[in-house]
Amino acid sequence: MTETTEAQTLGFQTEVRQLLKLMIHSLYSNKEIFLRELISNASDAADKLRFEAIGSPELMGDDADLWIRIELDKEAKTIAIIDNGIGMSRDELIENLGTIARSGTAEFLGRMTGDEKKDASLIGQFGVGFYSAFIVAERVSVETRKAGSAEGARWSSDGQGEFTVEAVDLPARGTRVTLHLKADETEFAEAFRVESLIRKYSDHIDFPVTLASGGDAEDKVVNSATALWTRSRADVGDEEYREFYKHLSHDFADPLKWSHNRVEGKREYTSLLYIPSSPPFDLWNRDAPRGLKLYVQRVFIMDDAEQFLPLYLRFVKGVIDSADLPLNVSRELLQQNRDLAAIRSALTRRVLDMLKKMANEDSDGYATFWKGFGNVLKEGIVEDHGNRDRVAKLLRFASSAESGEAQDVSLADYLERTVDDQDAIYYLLAENYATASQSPHLERLRARGIEVLLLTDPIDAWVVDHLAEFEGKQLVDVARGELSLPDGDGQMTREADNEEHKALLKRIRRVLRERVESVNVSQRLVDSAACVVSGSDDLSPQIRRMLEASGQPVPESKPVLEINVGHPLVDRLSRESDDERFEALSGIVLDHALLAEGSQLDNPADYVSRMNRLLLDLDPAANREDGNAHDNA
Repeated sequence: MTETTEAQTLGFQTEVRQLLKLMIHSLYSNKEIFLRELISNASDAADKLRFEAIGSPELMGDDADLWIRIELDKEAKTIAIIDNGIGMSRDELIENLGTIARSGTAEFLGRMTGDEKKDASLIGQFGVGFYSAFIVAERVSVETRKAGSAEGARWSSDGQGEFTVEAVDLPARGTRVTLHLKADETEFAEAFRVESLIRKYSDHIDFPVTLASGGDAEDKVVNSATALWTRSRADVGDEEYREFYKHLSHDFADPLKWSHNRVEGKREYTSLLYIPSSPPFDLWNRDAPRGLKLYVQRVFIMDDAEQFLPLYLRFVKGVIDSADLPLNVSRELLQQNRDLAAIRSALTRRVLDMLKKMANEDSDGYATFWKGFGNVLKEGIVEDHGNRDRVAKLLRFASSAESGEAQDVSLADYLERTVDDQDAIYYLLAENYATASQSPHLERLRARGIEVLLLTDPIDAWVVDHLAEFEGKQLVDVARGELSLPDGDGQMTREADNEEHKALLKRIRRVLRERVESVNVSQRLVDSAACVVSGSDDLSPQIRRMLEASGQPVPESKPVLEINVGHPLVDRLSRESDDERFEALSGIVLDHALLAEGSQLDNPADYVSRMNRLLLDLDPAANREDGNAHDNA
């Protein structure tokens, strides 16, 4: 866009209008956070200028001391937040204050419920930034001049759908945000009220935040103006840690846990890492910005430095401040830095240790974490071979030994409850908990008192393929291959049963030869007539369905049908002499086994037709009419 001196009136992006409306009506009980957000933005502007001035010191000019200033005017009912940071150009004003360039915006807006309390929580997860000003202001103006430029610009809006941008003469770089307060929000023009909010929300800001006193009186520095992570842990209170997290993440909710650590010796750095209490909207976008805020000797270098933690820990928020990296470090130079791998490894272990401690000491907190981030953490089993055992100890699953679908059983819990001579960890993959908990594959194991982990998340199939074993116990899929149970002679019994019922198995196999690989007598079933199992080397049905849905080629394979020869339906099948009826009944037995597994039938209409014929055969009146027709013929 070409710079222009003329005033322009432009419309907000649709998402901005929706967000403004939602905030104004949903954040009435959290309205004071606007000051935290605007001071945080001012701090970011100062950070960015300090970084840019490393390579272009002329940007600082004669004003090298960076600051944030708050001015109040009770009579005019205004509050202004001023900084001498990087500033913005006219184009940047339009781009930054007229749109929301953030992934997940549409999903965020779609999850609004109309419940003010719930919506406020969602808005907090999304982050509100500059737009929070309209919670208390009827009109907002922004005057700014970018460092290194002689041109200033003014942005103003009442938040109702449009904003105006025009050129103005400004004496120095920086930004001034002026809020014209609503009639019932004049408390935010009171010095005592504003000072208390600065101390509460912004004491950790690394630049002096001063409150203008007016007249000839000297401005008062309100905050400590010391980077929180540089202070000793003993000198930082829990509330300070929580408020710094909110400044860092723009989240309303408190973090679940944090770790503040200083490393000295061969490598010197300080880290402050946080585990959020709820996931962001772009958590599942693996390409979304992520990572830690990087400082070098307290000089801000970059947001979202993703090189310091693996992708499966992308939910972690925090700061790393290194004493060894060069001030001109870039993302490319980070990749080549020989110390990075060691720092990344140490930070990864620190996060996993944090989670381990939470799991051991705060079961409710860990349950909250697992609900929001468990599926992301599972990616570590696949991606981080070096920490696979650490991640495995943090996994949680639903179980056949527990009531309800809560995922709260660890692998260690499972091993403590194994039966005598059990040398495997049994699991079942399914589309959902209802299908898993009612699966025929569990019947024999339940009868023997053997616990089975119920795995219903899409990633679980990959997790168990890569985990394979835990604490020396193999992970065994109860719906795959031949199943050997503790203290049993499964193989010998299976072969003897198959031989005893050889004729029936051969007959079923002949009519279902296009649909099944083989037919065996089942060692899994107690109450059900049949089940299907995958071959030992075949893809699981869950992975097969996901690959097919994504359009990827899938190798051909057919399931193995296992029948329960003690079931009345199978007994009825074994006594059926009519070949056509035997074929229809065999197909229904297979269809029911596939449905119980959660699979879709290839030909539902054919299944309905077979069922209709079977039901008519069971109806004596229909049989009499059919018989009379034959007699008359």
